Amino acid sequence: MLVVLATAVAATGQQPPMHYRHAGQVPPGAIGSVQLQRGGPLPGYFQPVEIRAPEGAKVSIASRGQFGVARATPLEIGLLIAPVYRFKVSNIAGHEGQEVFPTIEVIDRLYPPRGQERRFPVPIEFNADDIELALDGKFVTRVVYLEDPRMALPVAEGWQDQHWFDAGPGVNAVQEADRWGRPLAIVRMGGRVPDEERGPDVYFVGGGAPFTVFRPYIERLPHERQEEEAPGPMANAPRPRIMPGGRARR
Repeated sequence: MLVVLATAVAATGQQPPMHYRHAGQVPPGAIGSVQLQRGGPLPGYFQPVEIRAPEGAKVSIASRGQFGVARATPLEIGLLIAPVYRFKVSNIAGHEGQEVFPTIEVIDRLYPPRGQERRFPVPIEFNADDIELALDGKFVTRVVYLEDPRMALPVAEGWQDQHWFDAGPGVNAVQEADRWGRPLAIVRMGGRVPDEERGPDVYFVGGGAPFTVFRPYIERLPHERQEEEAPGPMANAPRPRIMPGGRARR
């Protein structure tokens, strides 16, 4: 089960408390880069991520220094571990003309059965409360983690529910997530926006890392997959050939 841990603080220059390995507010990309040094099945793996946003909002991802097509959510994409991906959330209800620009840093992956990777995307939500905080000048950090079953929250949930708790200002969100499970992704959202008068800001937009946009996933039941994959009794029979005039012969 995936749960979100969130903390919202005012944007200040104070040094954050250190995690025993990392600080939760070290420069984006630092934690994921350290993770890659472990080797194994992390480098080059596109972890499926499902992005959700408030109803009506559009989400676009930066690529080669500019934002691509604005898409409705849920949006399922594949992201590499360690790069920091910049997004734009637009068409926000109640905030016409305003936009926020969160980032996502995937720092670990899931290990589903082979061929079932898309059944288990990491859910990441740009929710209305976080967007309000960002538009108000606050800086929000969310750490998505895989819950330790021995410390699971005793609450019922649906398949689209995502429980979270606020760690509070100044608390190391990565360290808290590590206490309760295995951190998978870090979402950062603040009030900073590109300076359009100065032209494209490649340092802000970024977008050099590759990614994959998936088509909507349709899960088939076991008997449906079997019917689709198993050859029928006529699989090797000669097929009709269409001849001129519309007649067919074998």
